[in-house]
Amino acid sequence: MNVHTGRQPTAAEAALVDTFAERMGELPGDGEVISARDNAVEALKQRGLPSRRVEAWHYTDLRTLLRAIPGFDPAAGSNALNAVIPGSAVATVSNGVALAAPQVEGVSFAKVSEQLANGSLIRDLAIRDGDDAIGQINAAYVTDGWSLVFAEGTELAAPVELQNTQLRGQSHVRFPVQFGKGVKATIIERQSGGEGEGFSTSVSNVAIADDAEITWIILREHGPDAAQLAQFIATLGTNAKLTLYVVNAGGKLIRQEVHVLVKGEGSDFQLRGVNLLAGDSHTDVTMTLGHLVENTTSVQVVRNVVTDRARGVFQGQIKVNRIAQKTDARMACNTLLLSDDGEFDAKPELEIFADDVACGHGATVTEIDANHLFYLKARGIPENEARGLLIKAFVAEIIEELEDEQLVEALEAILEKWLAAHI
Repeated sequence: MNVHTGRQPTAAEAALVDTFAERMGELPGDGEVISARDNAVEALKQRGLPSRRVEAWHYTDLRTLLRAIPGFDPAAGSNALNAVIPGSAVATVSNGVALAAPQVEGVSFAKVSEQLANGSLIRDLAIRDGDDAIGQINAAYVTDGWSLVFAEGTELAAPVELQNTQLRGQSHVRFPVQFGKGVKATIIERQSGGEGEGFSTSVSNVAIADDAEITWIILREHGPDAAQLAQFIATLGTNAKLTLYVVNAGGKLIRQEVHVLVKGEGSDFQLRGVNLLAGDSHTDVTMTLGHLVENTTSVQVVRNVVTDRARGVFQGQIKVNRIAQKTDARMACNTLLLSDDGEFDAKPELEIFADDVACGHGATVTEIDANHLFYLKARGIPENEARGLLIKAFVAEIIEELEDEQLVEALEAILEKWLAAHI
C-alpha cells in the first residue's frame, strides 16, 4: 500500500484501503460501479486523508483528527425513529440498510442498493475533485439509501423525513433526490447515532427544477464518540428556491459540506446554520456557492455556540460568474464563545467576476453580554437559567424564520435539550 508517498499511512487510512478488499463482495453493483469504487479507493490510497496542507481542509486536519475507524457491525441496526413532525412520511436507513418505503402521492421511492446493482446511479459516484475525501470514501463503500423523484407540480402537506440511524460501527449512505417543476415540499434529513464509537458518510445529491420551492433541514444528533463526513450537493433551476437549515448538536468529529450551483435566473438560495458545540468535539461546515447566471440571490447566516474545549469551523465561498450580473449574495457568521478553551474559525470568501452585483460577508465573535446577564440576574433569574435564555435568544432568531410552527418547535426542542446538557 502506498498512501502519502514518503509517509506511513495512519491507522484510519490503512483501514479505509485494506477493508475495501474484504467488503467488495458485499457491496452492491458490478461493471461500471465496481470500476467507480476501485477508482475512489485508488484516489484515497494515493492521496490519503487530507491534512491542513490542503486548503479546503486547513482547519480540519482529517489525517490527524480521524485516528481510527470502527469496523462494520451487522448487529448495529435499529427500528425507525418517531418522526420529528407527526404525520411525516418516514424513509429510514438503519446501519446502512434501507428499510420499508412510505407511500406518498406524487413521490416515488427507490432503494439506492437497487440502483447501484443496475448501474443507474453511476453518475452520482463521480468524485468532485482530488481533495474530495468524503466523495471518495462514500463512493467506495456506499451500500444503500433512498432515491426520491417528485413529480411535476407535487405539493406536500407534510414533510418527508429521511432518517440515517447508526448505533455504532460504520455505514455509508446516499440520498439522490429530484424535484420536478413547481414542486413544493419540505425534507427533513435526520442524522442520528447511538452512544457507541461510530464512523459514517452521507451524500445527498439534489436537483431542483424550475419554479420549485424546497425547504431542506439537516438535523444532526450523534453520540460523543461518533464521526460523520457528509455532503449536500444541489443545483437550482429558473425561479427555484431552496432554503437549507443545518443544525449540528452532537458528534465527536463532524464535517458537513454544502455545494450549491445556482443555474437558473430568478433563483434564490438561503442557508441557515446552527452549530451547538461542547466537550472536545470538532465541527466543520464548509460551503461553496456558485452564481452562474443573472438575477439570482442568496443569503447565508450561521450562528455558533461554543463551550468547553470544542472547536468549530465555517468556511463559506461565494463565486459570481462573469455573466452573473445583478447577483445579490450575502453571508454572515456569528459566534457566541462561552469558554476560554473553545475556538471557532471563520473563513468567508467572495470571488466576483461580474461588475454589477451587491455582495458582502462578515464574521463576529463575542461572549455573553455582562449587562444583559446582570439585568436578568437582578430580576431573580438564576445565572445558569439567565445564560440559557440569552443563548436561546441568540440562536432562536434564525430558527423562527421558518414558517412552519411545528418545525420551529422541533428545532427549539433540540436547542433546549442541548442547553440542559451543557449549560
